[in-house]
Amino acid sequence: MSAPLRSFLFVPGDSEKKLGKIAESTADAVILDLEDSVAESRKALARDMVSEFVVAQLGAGSGPQLWVRINPLDAAHALPDLAAITPAVPAGVMIPKITGPAVVARVDHYLEALEVAHGIAPGTIRVLPVATETPLAPFRLGDFATAGIARLYGLTWGAEDLSAALGASTNLGPDGRWATTYQLVRSLMLMGAHAAGVEAVETLYVDIRDDAGLAESSRRARAEGFSGRIAIHPAQVDTINAAFTPSADEVAFAGRVVEAFAGDVGTVALEGKMLDLPHLKQAQRVLALADR
Repeated sequence: MSAPLRSFLFVPGDSEKKLGKIAESTADAVILDLEDSVAESRKALARDMVSEFVVAQLGAGSGPQLWVRINPLDAAHALPDLAAITPAVPAGVMIPKITGPAVVARVDHYLEALEVAHGIAPGTIRVLPVATETPLAPFRLGDFATAGIARLYGLTWGAEDLSAALGASTNLGPDGRWATTYQLVRSLMLMGAHAAGVEAVETLYVDIRDDAGLAESSRRARAEGFSGRIAIHPAQVDTINAAFTPSADEVAFAGRVVEAFAGDVGTVALEGKMLDLPHLKQAQRVLALADR
């Protein structure tokens, strides 16, 4: 079982200065952005910069995984984005503002054709859709379970674009936490990801100065079933990595669980508790996270 990625750090694709700092990042993955952080007049430039950067970094053989956020599929830039970045072979592609699995399936088909054309094994480039940014998308989250998209790494969600699409003045409640609509969307995305057997990636934490709040929010997210989180500032990465890394006690207990299941058994008694196969799977996941 391979370890899921704990942290995805956004970096504008047209910022030479910020691209130059990626090799030093402790993020598990960096998302080179061609969408919201890039002005319309610089889209083509960013596309070329990102493609060249991915090739150069892969040649160096070190640093975080490199992912690319393309423009929405219904925008003029999306297909040129895919055509430009596929030969560079990024680890994955983030797909924004989808309406459901059919959009991701189209990207899957485009990527497969481009991979074959460039001599890349089909399925090499993974996909991570932002699966809640349009009003229709949340209703289709469960459909990912039967969509058959093998390159699907996981699902993530976003509140900012959704609140804009809904005409909402805020996506927060009086207590500063997500308002009811966004709590619902987040929960549906979490269940949709697990129903599809892929990773659930928590959305960004807006206040880059509130490290304690980020740590607590991230610990809660891991306890609920999220495996990683998006970062919007380099200072957030280490806090996110720590929150999504199991503690020494968790790792030790997971090791005892796996050892207890050695042999062909379905249930075991361990430290006064009856455990079955879901507990074994969770223990294996904890050990996979710890290995990272």
